[in-house]
Amino acid sequence: MDKILENKMNEKINEVFLNSSEISSIVNLLDKLSSNRDSFAYGIFIGRLYNSFYYQCRRILKRNPTEEEFSEFVEMLKSREKEFLKLVFP
Repeated sequence: MDKILENKMNEKINEVFLNSSEISSIVNLLDKLSSNRDSFAYGIFIGRLYNSFYYQCRRILKRNPTEEEFSEFVEMLKSREKEFLKLVFP
């Protein structure tokens, strides 16, 4: 993965951790729509990062991500999965 993109995505992951209260507020507001509150929260975290990944690829690389870059993004998320789970399942 391009180093600038990798650094930006790590920055975005850290932002998600720092701003987890925003996501908790959304989850609490929409809690009645979700039969599984924790899965819903986890989906918001990952969705936010997925959106950032595509946006940053287009902004930094001036193109959509390749399959290889997407695979590297998924591996980046997997490598930090325990941190995400601690936010959702404290």
